[in-house]
Amino acid sequence: MIKILKGQYTMDGAGVKIFRVFSHDTVELTDPFLLLDYFGSDNPKDYIKGFPWHPHRGIETVTYMLKGDVEHGDNLGNKGIISPGDIQWMSAGSGIIHQEMPKGSDGIYGFQLWINMPSNKKMIAPKYRGIEHDKIQTIKKDGVEVKVISGKYGNIKGPVLDLIVDVIYLDVTLDKNKNFDYTPKDNYTTFCYVMKGKGKFLSEEVDSSQLILFRDINKLSVLSYNKLRFLLVSGKLLREKIAWGGPIVMNTEEELKRAFEELSNGTFIKSQKKT
Repeated sequence: MIKILKGQYTMDGAGVKIFRVFSHDTVELTDPFLLLDYFGSDNPKDYIKGFPWHPHRGIETVTYMLKGDVEHGDNLGNKGIISPGDIQWMSAGSGIIHQEMPKGSDGIYGFQLWINMPSNKKMIAPKYRGIEHDKIQTIKKDGVEVKVISGKYGNIKGPVLDLIVDVIYLDVTLDKNKNFDYTPKDNYTTFCYVMKGKGKFLSEEVDSSQLILFRDINKLSVLSYNKLRFLLVSGKLLREKIAWGGPIVMNTEEELKRAFEELSNGTFIKSQKKT
């Protein structure tokens, strides 16, 4: 399977302009990934209101900053600044309430990826991982640069460990007319989102702000037409039913209803331990 997704602009949070690459209408194609947002603007009006306190249950959120700083905090007491090159990998599990607020007005650029959690892990205690940019190793060779955020590439393992779902997350940059090969694992969904430039991914020409999705291929071959930068993300299929309501993703409508009832009556949070 090979499919190109083009995404669209929308508003989220308290009024943040984002480019939503995929979401609800592609969940069967993108399993185990639920949503990918790109946020990028030098205009403070597009992002300054941020994402005030809101809940999550049953998913992982992965925030990767390219430019600017975002202040994070949650009900368990975790807090910090996500700066350029940093990763925040948050497993909501049974429930967490957090906020993500921009700092400064010099522009914000980055990604947020939502990963579904399997049914037997959705109600585990929440877990937070803050990975600073200097902990992320980079492989450089012959005009090819690969930052290994999670999973393994070559002899390098990413610093994000103990993953709920096995996910390989790479940030790849190619000089003009360079080749890059990647061999996906069986029963994994793999996508590449082009941040900059244009290239050929297998037989498809993919331009900036486009995503190409793969499944059941033996090898991914990429040729850069110019300076090319893209995310490569690959995750193990879950093949489970999804009941999705805003920031909460469960397996059944009954579980989803219960989550919102608990949110309303004050019993949503199951863990009070800092992670």
